[in-house]
Amino acid sequence: MIYRDFQGEKLSLLGFGTMRLPTNPDGSIDEEQVRRMTRYAMDHGVNYFDTAYPYHNGNSERVIGRVLKDYPRDSYYLATKYPGHQILSSGYNPAEIFEEQLRKCDVEYFDFYLLHNVYEKSMETYLDPRWGIIDYFKEQKRLGRIRHLGFSCHAQTQGLKEFLDICGGDMEFCQVQMNYLDWTLQDAKGKYELLTERGIPVWVMEPVRGGKLAKLGEAEEAKLKALRPEESTAAWGFRFLQGLPNVTVVLSGMSNMAQMEDNVKTFSQGQPLSREETGLLLEIAEGMKDSVPCTACRYCCDGCPKGLDIPGFIRTYNELRVAPTTNAAMRIEFMPEDKKPSACIGCGKCARVCPQNIDIPGVMKDLTERIRKLPSWAEICRQREAAARK
Repeated sequence: MIYRDFQGEKLSLLGFGTMRLPTNPDGSIDEEQVRRMTRYAMDHGVNYFDTAYPYHNGNSERVIGRVLKDYPRDSYYLATKYPGHQILSSGYNPAEIFEEQLRKCDVEYFDFYLLHNVYEKSMETYLDPRWGIIDYFKEQKRLGRIRHLGFSCHAQTQGLKEFLDICGGDMEFCQVQMNYLDWTLQDAKGKYELLTERGIPVWVMEPVRGGKLAKLGEAEEAKLKALRPEESTAAWGFRFLQGLPNVTVVLSGMSNMAQMEDNVKTFSQGQPLSREETGLLLEIAEGMKDSVPCTACRYCCDGCPKGLDIPGFIRTYNELRVAPTTNAAMRIEFMPEDKKPSACIGCGKCARVCPQNIDIPGVMKDLTERIRKLPSWAEICRQREAAARK
């Protein structure tokens, strides 16, 4: 197993993410299979386990807590997250949630604790003095109930910078979505460089984009096999990340033993990609985007009578075309109505000055319709909260 140093501790570069655990036909977690997968992980040097309050309707924390009871507490690192990004009906009470998480996992402390999903809207909650969220968790760290405090982030690069400017001194690590597709699609490259510049180690989530990068088209897979015949397609995504020295943990949400075995094999030794191989992956990623060719020159913004962030909307539009998920659209959901893409009046001033000849009013209309078809982030959070408290 490859290990990376973090403040004098050896963390397995491969972490077991528990957001996509194997399930039974009724939707409940298959605890016995989780137990077998955890045994295999521990036997092969994996020592980092990541969960969160809402995963599996609140049951991920319970199951991984029970499974890890088979091992000495100092033989693994357990991470979970505070759901400050959720819309909680009773207000934000970090103490109530934290104590519940300790009980659910049946531990006295968490090795790593994260502010969950820091992005443009949730920053308001995390920084609101009424709730005292960050101060509370800093105190729990002082008391030894949290060993390391960090955050996960779905913000755009500028939003990440703004949060770091305010709270970077209190955050020991940052978990971001990073893979060879999002390297440019979500500017994971810019986020990685910003965190590295600030001296903050990177934890990676969605290294194979929820499985999207575990299986490619026949032509693309043939190109990969020609260079590395023994590697799985998913392994290429992990090898891409192995070449980034500031990546400390790569979380994989493994759902069966076959995925666990393949990932452990990939992380048993470091074989980072060559420049040629990295170039091939990025070329494949570009082919997957089918994106609107916006260069963010912002000429379109100068004359927009509604003052809309058109390049930002096009970035979201391109991401939704790749993977239509609520996560991609959540930043827009919480914008004022007069600043959403639906506020576009179709005047066409933007399109007339666009150097790329993009039909911007058409994009705004299509983006509005795509978002309308998605479940709202607020509703998802309410459902998760209700399920987690059952």
